[in-house]
Amino acid sequence: MCNSTMLKQEFLKKWIKGLHIYNNLNKCVTISDRKKAIKLSADVAIASTRKAATHWSKALMDDVVSRDGNNIILVQQILGGGQNAEKNNSGLITCSNRILRRSHNNIMACRKARRRVVPRCVKSSSIARKLVKNKTRVLKSLVPGGQKMDGHRLIKETLDYIVSLRVQVDVMRRLACAAERFHP
Repeated sequence: MCNSTMLKQEFLKKWIKGLHIYNNLNKCVTISDRKKAIKLSADVAIASTRKAATHWSKALMDDVVSRDGNNIILVQQILGGGQNAEKNNSGLITCSNRILRRSHNNIMACRKARRRVVPRCVKSSSIARKLVKNKTRVLKSLVPGGQKMDGHRLIKETLDYIVSLRVQVDVMRRLACAAERFHP
């Protein structure tokens, strides 16, 4: 069985488990609550399929827990109760501190470079740098935890995040098609 198929199966299993847990925790379910349950369960399921191996998955889990303190119960139950959220957060903090230190070092190097005298004519390399900087800023806003990543890490994380989103979309599409067949 290919890796993509296993990833899809793991996502689907955890997503459905999350929906069941959410419905058991919240007896009063409106359409807005169902939408929240679907998004919350999908976020936890897709992030947990990466087993906290990526910064985006850690950031997504952290975001889920920070949205509502009660979500930590849902997260722990989806993960099988074996993971302690505080343990995850301390690892995230350690990793975030490392990223911040690297970013600080990069900022200081950039400041030193800016102090040099720059000719008045605009070089194509400076235009290219500005374009890359703008595109990087946009990309950082799209990837969970992207604001704390350097350029190299951001590219690696983005590629992994895209693969995971493709898995999520594919599973959700197939589920929607299957639901339409049973309820035309």
